[in-house]
Amino acid sequence: MTAPAAVPAPAVPAPWALLAEVTHACPLHCPYCSNPLELVRKSAELSTADWARVFGEAADLGVVQAHVSGGEPLLRPDLAEIVAAAQRAGVYTQLVTSGVGLTAERLAELLDAGLNSVQLSLQDARRPGSDLIAGRVSYTDKERAAGVIRAAGVPFGLNVVLHRRNLDNLQEIIEVGARWGADRIELANTQFYGWALHNRAALLPARGQLDRAKATVAAWRETHGKGEGPELVWVMPDYYEGVPKPCMGGWGARSITVGPDGTALPCPAAYAIPDLAPPNVREKPLAWIWAESPAFNAYRGTDWMAGPCRECPRREIDFGGCRCQAHALTGDAARTDPACSLSPDHHLVRDAVEDGAVEDGTAGTDAFVYRKPKVPGSV
Repeated sequence: MTAPAAVPAPAVPAPWALLAEVTHACPLHCPYCSNPLELVRKSAELSTADWARVFGEAADLGVVQAHVSGGEPLLRPDLAEIVAAAQRAGVYTQLVTSGVGLTAERLAELLDAGLNSVQLSLQDARRPGSDLIAGRVSYTDKERAAGVIRAAGVPFGLNVVLHRRNLDNLQEIIEVGARWGADRIELANTQFYGWALHNRAALLPARGQLDRAKATVAAWRETHGKGEGPELVWVMPDYYEGVPKPCMGGWGARSITVGPDGTALPCPAAYAIPDLAPPNVREKPLAWIWAESPAFNAYRGTDWMAGPCRECPRREIDFGGCRCQAHALTGDAARTDPACSLSPDHHLVRDAVEDGAVEDGTAGTDAFVYRKPKVPGSV
C-alpha cells in the first residue's frame, strides 16, 4: 500500500495513546462486548505492513502507548511482527487478551518482539460464573494464562467488567487477582451502549450492590494502601452517579482508536454514531485524521455544545459526557449525556435504574444475549 502524503503537524494537542484493534475475531461471547454491532471480517483487516506504518505515524504524532487489542489479538498469526513494528517506532505496547491461546511460547515470542505488558480479562471469581458470562468455557485458560504472565515477570494487569451478575463477588474477584499475581486490577463498571445495551436488563446492577462494591474497594485500599497487593482502579457507574464521565478525556483529546479495517475513531464505541464518516488510515495519514478530519473535530472542545452543557461550570471537566451513550439513548450524539442529572433526557437513565434493578440485584432477566461472531477466524 502506498503511504498517504504527509501533512503539517496538528495545531491541537498531540494524542498520547492508541487503541490498535487488530482483529474483531474473538473466542468469547461476552454480553457487554465493546466491539461494534457489525464486526470487521478477517478479509478486511489491515496487513502487517499497514500496522507498521500506523505505529510509525502514531509515534511521529506523539503517541507513546498502545493497547494491542481486539477481539482477541492472539488470533493474528503476525501479532509478533505487529508488536515489533510498534517497538521499532518507540511505542510502549500492552497486549489486551482473553488469555485463550496464551502459552509460554507465544508470550516469549511477543516479549522478544518488544511487548511491554499484558492485560488479562476476567469475567468472575469462580469458574461457573466466569464461563457463563464469557459464553464459553474459558476460566481454566485464564488461570493458566495468568501463571504464564507472572512466570515471565512482565507487568500484569487484570480487567474485570462489573455488572449485576458479578458485583457481589467483588471481594473474591480481587482476591483472585492478588493470588494470580496481578499488579493492577481495573474494575470497570459496564457502559451501556453497543452490545451491552442489548443486555442492560441482565447487567444493570442494584444501587445496593454498587454501594457494597465501593465499600469493598475502599476497604481494600485502606488495608493494602502501601503497595501490598495489586492496585485497584475503580471506573464509576455513571447511571447511578448523576455525573457523566468525560468522553475519553474529551472527544479527540487524548487517544486514537484504529479498527481492524483501518477505521479511525476518537472513541472505540463511536462506530455506532451515524453520519460521523470516520476516516480510514488506508486513505489518510494519522496527522490529518487527528487534526483536520471532521469526525475528530465533531465534538472536540466545547463550541459544539448546546444547553445545558454550554452554561455548565463542569463543561471543561466532563465535556458533556459520552457522545456514544447520548446517541444510543436519545438518537442524537450532540445531546447532553442522559447520565447527567441536568440532562433533559435524564429520565431515560433514571427509569432504567428504577425499572431494571431492585435492592437485592435479582430483578430483570438473567438471560444474556450472547454475541456469536460470524467473522472468519473466530472461535
